[in-house]
Amino acid sequence: MPQEQILMGVVGRPHGVRGLVHVHSYTADPAALPGYGVLDDDRGRRFRLRWKTEGVAEIFQIIDAKRVPVTTREAAQALVNTRLYLPRAKLPPVEEDEFYLTDLIGLEAVDGEGKLLGTITTVHDYGAGTSLEIGSLLIPFTRACVPVVDIAAGRVTVLVPVEVPIAPDAVP
Repeated sequence: MPQEQILMGVVGRPHGVRGLVHVHSYTADPAALPGYGVLDDDRGRRFRLRWKTEGVAEIFQIIDAKRVPVTTREAAQALVNTRLYLPRAKLPPVEEDEFYLTDLIGLEAVDGEGKLLGTITTVHDYGAGTSLEIGSLLIPFTRACVPVVDIAAGRVTVLVPVEVPIAPDAVP
């Protein structure tokens, strides 16, 4: 079942003393994030963004249909890790063989021989690349490790990377 809210970005650390914040955008074109309009958080608050420089935004909370700017470092700090969502209905439908990362959550993960590894519980993106959490496994979401994504069948094929032992004398 598709998620009703799609994660579009996350508010990061404050930038300066006048309420600016770093924002990590999950849109295909990160610069396009403010163009999606009003974004919601998981507490029911509503926000708009305006880029000041790459990755740094002015943020406004929408209160009683008015834009209230965040103007202090303390107010910006209070928003750190705020997840910004957009209703799925406001996004374009995906093309064939495309999907939103949230669509992967709940899919079965099988190995190259079809053996069940588990279910994808979380999709992580910390900036260095996306990874899938499958039970105790954390798998890089790359074509090499996840060669097949079949949303319609409800499964992905995962080729678990081989662990390379480190020689004891190689550790400083």
